[in-house]
Amino acid sequence: MNKRHFLGTAAIASLAPYVGAQAADPVRKGPGLMTISGAIGKTNRGPLDPALDQLLVKHGVKFDKAFVVDAEALRGLPAVRIKPTLEYDAKPHVLSGPLLTGVLELAGVPTSGDVLLAMRAVDGYVVPVKIADARNYKMIVATEIDGAPLALGGLGPQWAVYEADTLTAFKDKPLKERFALCPWGLYSIEVTPG
Repeated sequence: MNKRHFLGTAAIASLAPYVGAQAADPVRKGPGLMTISGAIGKTNRGPLDPALDQLLVKHGVKFDKAFVVDAEALRGLPAVRIKPTLEYDAKPHVLSGPLLTGVLELAGVPTSGDVLLAMRAVDGYVVPVKIADARNYKMIVATEIDGAPLALGGLGPQWAVYEADTLTAFKDKPLKERFALCPWGLYSIEVTPG
């Protein structure tokens, strides 16, 4: 028996489920940046894998199916620019990215009704936001700040954020209180019907 041939064949066979899953996934072409789970209408991945989905497991996220969004999918949506004054340096910055409701539509999430979003950041911060509020506040999934990509380890790679300076609900609040609904390092959204 040719050991090298046998091992090569075994290795290729062990990859078959992953190769098939990627081939059947016409939307995702790069690494997943955000996982949308719960009450969604479209999926492109199967259940949570306790061995490989370590961050999701550590944060207590559970799902049988989900929709994973990559950078190409985010870039494929129309970008919106906002210019909020940020609490971190008290300066206005230009943030750019698609509307949060547009990203949710990729996963078949209804953008009306009593839908609740549990938006989770890489540090474990979770904020519940009604989809009606996300729509009314024109929340974006920012991927750029001042023309540069948001970095992991900074505020990115995605940040769910709104232009607090212009919104009645936030503009008169102290700067440190305006962005409580805006998780930076956004990587998971759990969708629950109201």
